Amino acid sequence: MSRKEKIKIFKISLMAIVILIAIILVIFLAPVMKNLSTLEGQLAFKNKVSRMGIWGVLLLFGLQLAQIFLIVLPGEPMELLAGMCYGGLWGTVFITVTVALTTTLIFFLVRKLGRKFVNDFCEEGKVNKIMNSKLFKNPKKVELIMIILFSVPGTPKDLLVYLGGLLPVKPLKFICISTFVRFPSVISSTLAGAYLVVGNWKLSLMTYAIVLLIVLILLFVINLFDKNKTTEEVIKTMK
Repeated sequence: MSRKEKIKIFKISLMAIVILIAIILVIFLAPVMKNLSTLEGQLAFKNKVSRMGIWGVLLLFGLQLAQIFLIVLPGEPMELLAGMCYGGLWGTVFITVTVALTTTLIFFLVRKLGRKFVNDFCEEGKVNKIMNSKLFKNPKKVELIMIILFSVPGTPKDLLVYLGGLLPVKPLKFICISTFVRFPSVISSTLAGAYLVVGNWKLSLMTYAIVLLIVLILLFVINLFDKNKTTEEVIKTMK
């Protein structure tokens, strides 16, 4: 069996696991999710999650791990679900810890196995375009670039996790950047999930809007003082 066939089987298996876990969660939580607008429904949801115990944490961790490995799955639904199940604080802690663990795992796998490993899981054309860019070859700019990309909403952060192992950046710095710079996005999603559980849809949407506005203002300020227009070049390269 060729390497490509093995990777394809691995991806299909991982996707099947994701679908299975999602079905289990839907079957288990759906009966109480429809009544989240009522106090009784909110208590029923919390009781359901509590009864799952460590299995609930392991299921969410499995989804998070698969989401990062598969890349095609967006991270926001996972963050929203973590917030719904464990609240804004513990949902954020859960996502932060799992992101740190999976980022560390992938970073060192890439450092050990090289670009071939990245191409197995990522679109080769996009990887080549990014890696051939002068911006990503400059060790002095790489850290700033990664900070910008991990803070911009909508950037392919899981692709960046794979690329990190190929870039001239120290492991600890990269892991810290990829884990904590995305914090505004994580906290907004987990808080939104926590508000959804108590039936506060408006506050959930407002949380997203406020955090997005703060991030956009920060990027505007960075770009204002960036004479080399690094932010514009970085976003253009990632498109």
